[in-house]
Amino acid sequence: WQACFASLVSQDYVNGTDQEEIRTGVDQCIQKFLDVARQTECFFLQKRLQLSVQKPEQVIKEDVSELRNELQRKEALIQKHLGKLRHWQQVLEDISVQHKKPAEMPQGPLAYLEQASANIPA
Repeated sequence: WQACFASLVSQDYVNGTDQEEIRTGVDQCIQKFLDVARQTECFFLQKRLQLSVQKPEQVIKEDVSELRNELQRKEALIQKHLGKLRHWQQVLEDISVQHKKPAEMPQGPLAYLEQASANIPA
């Protein structure tokens, strides 16, 4: 990291060097950083391989743990979607009830009087 940042804030670059020279220096620093990252990844992969040979049950435990975490995450996602589904089902039911009520109610005062008078015993 230090080499990458040092080349970017170096006085050589601040004092006005050629753009191509700056680009080349930055590219070299990035390449060095990528090489170190590959070496680090290789180191951890080798350690993982050694662990899987020496303690295979540990690798299985890690895999089971990862699968459990994934199942919990997916279960939470399903519950979230079910909650949203219930909400929208309720909204749709409310809308359908609102549309049925005006059809059941008589239109205008005259229709209301006619309905009310029809319910009065003679």
